[in-house]
Amino acid sequence: MPSPASPDTSARAPATDAQTAPVPTSRWPRLPPSPPRRRPFDLIYAADERPPAGALALLAGQHAATVLAFVAYVLAAAALAGLSGEQTRSIVALTLLAMALITALQAWGGRWGSGSLLVFQPDPMMITVAGTAIAAHGPGALVEVTVIVAAVTLVAGPLVGRLRPLFPPPVVGTVVCMAGLGLIQPAVGAALGLDAQGRPQGSSALIAATTLVAIVACSVWGGRRLKLLGLLAGIGAGLLIAALSGQLDATAPAGPTPLLALPRPLTPSWTLEPSLVAAIVLITVLNQLDNIGCLTLMERSDNADWRRADLGAVGRGIRANGLGDLLAGLAGSFPTAPCSANIALAHATRSTSRHIGLATAALLAVVALSPQLTLALTRIPAAVLGAVELYAAAYLLVTGIEMIASRALDSRGIFMVGLSLCAGLATMLMPGLAQQAPEAWRVLAADGFVVAGLSVVGLNALFLLGTHRQAVQPIDPAAGPWHAQLTHFVERQGASWGARGEVVRQAAMAVLEAAEAVAGAGRGAPLALRGRFDEFNLDLELVHAGEPMSLQAPGADGPDLNPEALWDADGAALDAALARVSSTLVHHLADRVEAGRDAQGQAVLRLHFAH
Repeated sequence: MPSPASPDTSARAPATDAQTAPVPTSRWPRLPPSPPRRRPFDLIYAADERPPAGALALLAGQHAATVLAFVAYVLAAAALAGLSGEQTRSIVALTLLAMALITALQAWGGRWGSGSLLVFQPDPMMITVAGTAIAAHGPGALVEVTVIVAAVTLVAGPLVGRLRPLFPPPVVGTVVCMAGLGLIQPAVGAALGLDAQGRPQGSSALIAATTLVAIVACSVWGGRRLKLLGLLAGIGAGLLIAALSGQLDATAPAGPTPLLALPRPLTPSWTLEPSLVAAIVLITVLNQLDNIGCLTLMERSDNADWRRADLGAVGRGIRANGLGDLLAGLAGSFPTAPCSANIALAHATRSTSRHIGLATAALLAVVALSPQLTLALTRIPAAVLGAVELYAAAYLLVTGIEMIASRALDSRGIFMVGLSLCAGLATMLMPGLAQQAPEAWRVLAADGFVVAGLSVVGLNALFLLGTHRQAVQPIDPAAGPWHAQLTHFVERQGASWGARGEVVRQAAMAVLEAAEAVAGAGRGAPLALRGRFDEFNLDLELVHAGEPMSLQAPGADGPDLNPEALWDADGAALDAALARVSSTLVHHLADRVEAGRDAQGQAVLRLHFAH
């Protein structure tokens, strides 16, 4: 691997967390620029940074190897439908081309991509539906399944920006958290090699434990270069233990496998029943929650000042998914979805460079044309894949909890998140519940991710009906100290509106200091406090008696604050000094401070906070 002192200056890691990631301009390819954002200090390669050739090949190889293991989803659907080996090989190759195309579009950005390192895999939620459709109507039915998925996805992309109230961070965080919970059962089953009676196999447990320990050790205690090797080292260690214990599948394929081959497109058939089409549409709509969650995770990991999802970029990312599925689906590819294991890999290697996505897409395209490589890589032992899924589950769980906790929550938010997780977990832990649903909907009712997604979106839409985006709190001397009334109003309304916790705390402190300055200037206690919120802005108006009072900004002309002189100052001088301190604090806490009058002619002090 080239040393960090390589002449490729675009690959250097910044020394501080305040430096904005540079946009390489001297070498091909020149990607569309990303929005301005502050680079997280722990990233080795941020989105617009190009790793050296050796590191780029290593990172792209890990991402490609990780997602290729999930080709097993296509094999599972093909086995369910009873397809021949040649038909299965063509669908696998076409699906790999779709994964390569969508991954490249996401990394490139611009109008048809999010501009992030997001690798795509076969959609596991479509295994049963696609297998059922192929078994009933032949291989050509897969064309109709994927085209329907692509059409719904393309329609959903432009609508995401208009549906911001339906997808605040607690909703997306709940979906991300549920995705992590959904990985636990299959990951543990694969890692322990559980049989039909639930008994673990010692060799599988040893392989998975070795893999997971190697991944975690490299990610936590490894140096900069070792972090890049985390997943590859884990897979290598797991494969070594599997080889020593005789767990590697070394059987030869039944027939000759060519070194290179173009995939054969399927002849489409348009004969699916309306009930099956309705199930595909509903699953695809719910899959957009997973899309939003994964796109938001990658955006969040590349922006130290992340506050909310950029739904414009999310919409472009969903559009890229739909376009890739449509183009490849017309030939017969399997529907795709973001791969959470690759998101965990980006976290483990501390690398989110878009160039890694382009290189990964190139590797996937090469493998798509090589049936022998595809066959070899899909033989990674289940225990190794289970360990990788456990790491991904841990990352998704913690990240989802962080996104939920990023907003102040009142009782509505607590019930929205808690009840949705309870519904999803109940579906997972008590599979017999799904048997009570109508037969056409049992596939959906048996999926905890689907149930939790529907619940959190529905409860959020319901609770939004009672959310007031404007509120006023008159100050009543009989109701207790006005300090407590001001603080209680800001905290209560901040939680009701779902504002970020740190902004609510900052606003509460600023209002108290502003009220102290008003009282210290002889205006008496505040008369009322008004608030407005619109997801991007939090505005507070402190109503007081007398003339509008303008607080001096820091550095303005005024009496010097000499601490030693204040010991001997009289009451008036001390009050003036304290008012100056309050004024300085208010300007420091609020993004904008203005004095004026409201529509009724009352004096107000306006505090604005960017949200």
